[in-house]
Amino acid sequence: MELGFSKWVLAFALSSWLLFSRAHSVEGLRGNSKVRGVNLGGWLVIEGWIKPSLFDAIPNGDMLDGTEIRFKSVSSHKYLSAENGGGMGVTVDKDVAFSWETFKLWRVSASEFQLRTSQGYFLTCYGEGCSVSATANSPSEGEIFYIERNNNQVHIKLITGAYLQVTVGNLMTADYPGKPGWDDNAATFEMMIVANDLHGDYQLANGYGHHHAKEVLKKHRNSFITMDDFKFLYRHGINTVRIPVGWWIAFDPDPPAPFIGGCLKALDNAFSWAQAYNIKCIIDLHAAPGSQNGAEHSASRDGTTGWPTSPEYVSKTLDVIDFLASRYATHPALLGIELLNEPSASLVPMEVLVPYYKQGYDIVRKHSTTAYVIICQRIGNADPIELYHANISSHNLVVDLHYYSLFDAYFVNMSTVDNIDFVHKSRGAQLQALNSANGPLVFVGEWVNEWDVATASQTDYQEFGRAQLEVYNAASFGWSYWTLKNDRKHWDFEWNIRNNYLQLGNSTTRNIYDKLVFLGLISAWIFLLCIL
Repeated sequence: MELGFSKWVLAFALSSWLLFSRAHSVEGLRGNSKVRGVNLGGWLVIEGWIKPSLFDAIPNGDMLDGTEIRFKSVSSHKYLSAENGGGMGVTVDKDVAFSWETFKLWRVSASEFQLRTSQGYFLTCYGEGCSVSATANSPSEGEIFYIERNNNQVHIKLITGAYLQVTVGNLMTADYPGKPGWDDNAATFEMMIVANDLHGDYQLANGYGHHHAKEVLKKHRNSFITMDDFKFLYRHGINTVRIPVGWWIAFDPDPPAPFIGGCLKALDNAFSWAQAYNIKCIIDLHAAPGSQNGAEHSASRDGTTGWPTSPEYVSKTLDVIDFLASRYATHPALLGIELLNEPSASLVPMEVLVPYYKQGYDIVRKHSTTAYVIICQRIGNADPIELYHANISSHNLVVDLHYYSLFDAYFVNMSTVDNIDFVHKSRGAQLQALNSANGPLVFVGEWVNEWDVATASQTDYQEFGRAQLEVYNAASFGWSYWTLKNDRKHWDFEWNIRNNYLQLGNSTTRNIYDKLVFLGLISAWIFLLCIL
């Protein structure tokens, strides 16, 4: 009896070793034990740098929401200025331009704009003969200005038709007589575009207008990601997609202006395609109401970050999480929900973020006991260990880190060897420490096979990619590449694979390994049963 029992114990131990000798397992995944993922960036949340052609047909496309501009009088050669960033009258008296002389556009139409100062005031002028001031806290009809362009020269007028001009006392008043020409006159200004960096959902929709934007986005959503892409990912061993969505998806099919409906249907399609190819989905809330970081991918109108200072925005975001969790909690393809992408370290304090994460976690748990809840590290000067100390939960919680060897002067003069050493020593050490911490799993949710090495060869890229895969494979939850498709080829996962710049390893070999594990388990049981 004792001998028979010991053989059963031996059989169980051997089979357990075969099953669990591999790395940490993420519940619900096929094949690999952890997430091997790709982001579907630029699809349901627009980022213009991923597909710039989406913006090509917008009239006055260099004057989108958030564009920073300056005006210089052609007659006095002085800059328009809102001293102290607003709160008083506007003057045209500065020889050099800084922040007071820089204004952000709020687009009303292709030729109508509101002008916002560095401190958030709007330029205003009511009625013919008025003087322009920077005193409006919110824009309305009196804050709308028509801008007529002649290359880089402009005229500015009110909705009444009165043109603005510079007075002898360096004020700006709406009383230029008649229609100005393009000569050296007091109503003509040189317009300089300082920055035109925001090309997100807000800029696209408000730039085209609702009807045209609806056509553009419908075509994009139906063609940018298709079922064939999921087939490609399956064939190359990818088991997860991270899908960025914006908060307006919860209001489909008629979200608040200027956002365009249709994202929800596309997300439903993605879940169906994923299920067909046994791929799992992570829903990533990439854009929160008011913006959590001021970037275009958070759908910020003008680069400001309003989410952390508005309890209403935070509450609305939790409602979005509730909507997504309730809709997809029981779907076989759901792996997890990411509560917020890349909150700003400088603008989103932990005392706002942690309660949001805790409430978001509880909301997901209300609908699912097994879905992973993913919380993203703050971008900027922040240590991910802060989220381990937050004590949010211990069950199926994941911390998302984003690793780029870009966007920081630290990487500018690094060689191929320097970059690879940094990945192994710095990031490898961080992942090892977080893996060992008593807390959430670790996820490298965004990384890319691109860097600041201008003369890199294909071999250099292959070695850099290999180093990243080796290190990020150690993350206890796994990794996800940014992004599947991109006009910049080295950011494009599909291009990297097809051109052998990124070498994931042979998926056939992995499948054979999985079958061998299973056959080994069966063989062990048969062998031990035969000798009982």
